[in-house]
Amino acid sequence: MEKQQEFVLRTIEERGVKFIRLWFTDVAGSLKSVAVAPAEIEGAFEEGIGFDGSSIEGLSRNSEADMLAVPDPTTFQILPWRGAVDSTARMFCDIANPDGTPANSDTRNVLRRSMNKAREMGFNFYIHPEIEFYLLQSNKLGKSGFPTPVDNAGYFDNVPGGTAHDFRRSAVTMLENMGISVEFSHHEAGAGQNEIDLRYADALTMADNIMTFRAVVKEVAIEQGVYATFMPKPFNDQPGSGMHTHMSLFEGDQNAFFDAGAQYQLSKTARRFMAGVLRHAPEITLVTNQFVNSYKRLWSGGEAPSHVAWGHNNRSALLRVPLHKPGKSQSTRLEYRAIDSAANPYLAYALILGAGLKGIENGYELPEETLDDVWSLSDNERKALGIEALPQSMNQAIGRLEESELAAEVLGESVFDFVLRNKRQEWSEYRSQVTPFELRQNLLNL
Repeated sequence: MEKQQEFVLRTIEERGVKFIRLWFTDVAGSLKSVAVAPAEIEGAFEEGIGFDGSSIEGLSRNSEADMLAVPDPTTFQILPWRGAVDSTARMFCDIANPDGTPANSDTRNVLRRSMNKAREMGFNFYIHPEIEFYLLQSNKLGKSGFPTPVDNAGYFDNVPGGTAHDFRRSAVTMLENMGISVEFSHHEAGAGQNEIDLRYADALTMADNIMTFRAVVKEVAIEQGVYATFMPKPFNDQPGSGMHTHMSLFEGDQNAFFDAGAQYQLSKTARRFMAGVLRHAPEITLVTNQFVNSYKRLWSGGEAPSHVAWGHNNRSALLRVPLHKPGKSQSTRLEYRAIDSAANPYLAYALILGAGLKGIENGYELPEETLDDVWSLSDNERKALGIEALPQSMNQAIGRLEESELAAEVLGESVFDFVLRNKRQEWSEYRSQVTPFELRQNLLNL
C-alpha cells in the first residue's frame, strides 16, 4: 500500500494534477465527492479527511456525526473529461470512524466483508455486468408527459452518424482511458436505450467501476448535449434498464463453478450457490431493485424476470446458465437478471454473494430447471411447478427484507435499518400521490 501511495503522490506531481476528487457511495447508492488540493493527499492517506457523516444518507446518526474518508490509492485515476488545463483525478474512499476502525455504514466495507467471507471459504468472486441506460434529448418531459429519446432505433441497430453511436464511442474511449475495460457496446431494444458491458473483475473493483461508469456516462451525455438516465422504467411502452450480472467463484486459477462431467458442466459448488441465490432472492430484492419504479420494470415484461426460476439459456429465468464454449472452464458462469442498473452495486453484490455462500455452507439443493417460458405460464401452472414470485411492489419487498436474517447479517445493523427506514418513507410518499392514470380513469367517470 505504501508503494501505491508513493505512486499516487509522484503521478500528481508529474501530471500537474490540481484537484483530487475523493469519491464514496452513500447507502442510497448516490456518488458523493469532495475535492482536495494535492498538498492534502499525503495527510489524507495517513489520517483521512474528516466530514459530517450525519449529512450523508445512512452513514451515521447525529450523535455520531464525525467520520473520515480514507482514500484507496489503488483506485487513483486521472479524470479524462476535465482537460489538460484543469487536470483532475479521483480516488474511491473507505469510510472510517474517528478511531480509524471501518464504519459499519460504509457500503464499500459491506461488500468487502462478504468478499472476505468468500476468501475464508477459499473463493474469489468475479463479476461482469451488462449495464443498460437511456439517452434522452433533454431532462425535461415532452407533451406526452414522458421524456423524448434521442432515437427510435432498436436492438443492435446500426445508426450511422446517430447520437447513440457517437455517444457509445466517446463513452467507451473515456472508460478505457480510465483503465476500465469494455467488452461490448450496442443499441438496446428500447428507443434511445443503450448497453455497455464491462469486462470481468473482482466484485469490489467492479462496484467501483460501475460507480465510475455512471459518472462517465453522465459526463459524456452533457458534452454531447443529451441526457442519460439509469431509471429502471422511464417509459410505459419500452423495456426497462437492467444490469444483468454474470458471476463466478474461483479457487486460485480454477473456476469453482466448472465440472467437466456434470450437467451443463456445473459443479456441486455452482449448484449450491445457485440454490442459495434462488432461495434468498425475494428477500434481497429491495436492495437489487430499490425504487418504486423498479417494480414497473420487473412486472411489465421486456425480458425482466419476475419469478424465481433458473434455466440453461432461458431468458425468462431469474438465474440463467449462459451458453459457453464446451470444455472452456474459465467461461462457466451464472447470470442474475433481476438487478437494476441504478442499484447500489456494493450492497447488491454483497447480498447476492452472501446468498450464494449460504447455499454452499448449508448444502442447499438446487430445484428442478425450468424449461418453459416462465412469462407465458399461468399462475396455476407456476404454482404447480413451485415457482415463487418476486415481490410485486416496493411494499412487498420491504416486508420480505424485514424478515431476512441473511440481509441483516450481510448488511449489518446500521445499513439494514437505514435501508428499511429509507424505503418505508419512499413507499409512504409514493402511495400518497394521485397519478395521471387515476385522473384519466376516475376524474370524469365517478
